[in-house]
Amino acid sequence: MEAGPKDHTWTIHMPSALRYNLVDDKYNWCYHTVPQKHLGNREMYWPQGRVWGGTSSLNAMVYVRGHAMDYDRWEREGAAGWSYADCLPYFRKAQTHELGPDDYRGGEGPLYVCRGKSNNPLNQAFVEAGQQAGYPYTADMNGYQQEGFGEMDMTIRRGVRWSTANAYLRPALKRANVKAEVRCVVTRVLFEGNRAVGLEYLQNGDTKQVRAEKEVILSGGSINSPRLLMLSGIGDADDLQKLDIPVIQHLPGVGQNLQDHLEVHVQQACTQPVTLYSALQPHRMAMIGVRWFITRTGLGATNHMEAGGFIRSRPGVEHPDIQYHFFPSAVYDLGRVTSEQHAYQAQVGPMRPTSRGYLKLKSADPHAHPLLDPNYLSTHQDVLEMRLSIKHTREILAQKAFDTFRGAEIGPGHSVQSDKDIDAYVRQHSKCGYHPSCTCKMGAEGDKMAVVDAETRVFGVENLRVVDASIMPSIVSGNLNAPTIMLSEKAADIIKGEPPLSKSTAPVYQPETLDTQR
Repeated sequence: MEAGPKDHTWTIHMPSALRYNLVDDKYNWCYHTVPQKHLGNREMYWPQGRVWGGTSSLNAMVYVRGHAMDYDRWEREGAAGWSYADCLPYFRKAQTHELGPDDYRGGEGPLYVCRGKSNNPLNQAFVEAGQQAGYPYTADMNGYQQEGFGEMDMTIRRGVRWSTANAYLRPALKRANVKAEVRCVVTRVLFEGNRAVGLEYLQNGDTKQVRAEKEVILSGGSINSPRLLMLSGIGDADDLQKLDIPVIQHLPGVGQNLQDHLEVHVQQACTQPVTLYSALQPHRMAMIGVRWFITRTGLGATNHMEAGGFIRSRPGVEHPDIQYHFFPSAVYDLGRVTSEQHAYQAQVGPMRPTSRGYLKLKSADPHAHPLLDPNYLSTHQDVLEMRLSIKHTREILAQKAFDTFRGAEIGPGHSVQSDKDIDAYVRQHSKCGYHPSCTCKMGAEGDKMAVVDAETRVFGVENLRVVDASIMPSIVSGNLNAPTIMLSEKAADIIKGEPPLSKSTAPVYQPETLDTQR
């Protein structure tokens, strides 16, 4: 049951056109947060996919799994059977990597993953600069060693965005027992007692119902899954009663524990004409588009985030907590505003924020957007890690590898040097990482804030599951597309009653010492 349309527009499938879909409400829920107290009362824009493939049809196609310790932490937090050794086999099952299978990469899965092909010299400069600053090189940040600088993986196949619609939905629709409805907005789960028996939805102005022979599975994402649970009477009983929603099950954790990544960019002017600025000229854009339509190659066939890195913010941190996406251009406001000069940027931010937010209903109207408060930068640790992110980035971009390209710093700018000024820059210019998660967290039965158990079943009711990023107990150290697909593969085996894949014994890199930052 998909609220949006099919993914037939070329702007979804052309990797470099991703900015168009991030601002198009035809394919996007276009959510906004409440004013953020610690970000100068800014309302943050939260795009969320409303189309076949969900947000995998809108995102930047960056394939990052997070760190092994993220999943071991999940198990400690009550998600039994979700350790890294349990999850790695499902990452491999989902994936076909162009470099071939090994102990970490998959070779026979539906999700195609590749490396960048643009060969932009700025990408290589960024990887070299990281090493010159004293960080390691990593040949596969999704493999043995996340820590370091290297080439990024992306979900692109033969020059086309490889969303979950391409990887999973289209092949599944060839089966006789699978049907996909579009433009149907689910308004509530139907119950008989405490047993889920179907869904009510709106389609073409009509209210309809569909019955479930076995179970109802919600995969609306970290905003719409908890929102739908609350509209259906599952959530904090006091909040539901205030909105005159009949209570099916009191679960105070629904919509709580909201976590997201916050990012900021460090931008420098480029003294050489090697950025994407030239590609933004109308005649060049036309040529790039024609080449992509004919051959699926060229600058249109990449997300241009081909280099990145993971570092530890300070001594004592066990595994990387800062992530880099390098981009050989300067962009603002989701790409709606582009640079007026040759420039490049490093997007950087902490990966394990300690701030916690919430999601609540404004009303019982199923069309009303919920109140979203991620509560960004509400802890001293998050403020410190954002500040360190900028300081470490400046050091990296000051390395010899950028001597040929480095112009003036555009942002934060030379005048922003003190901790106070850096913090003010972060409050004014940081943006969300588009990774909302953890609002229906998985946990043990005794955890009063847990919403689903380790088999993805909603506590207190029957025949209802949630399978998406909302059930993560805590956010992982990286982008969420790959972990969400892994989670779904693992949940599929659970739902079918299949035995889990054999645990992995692949080793994981550990730094020689935690006494130093690198």
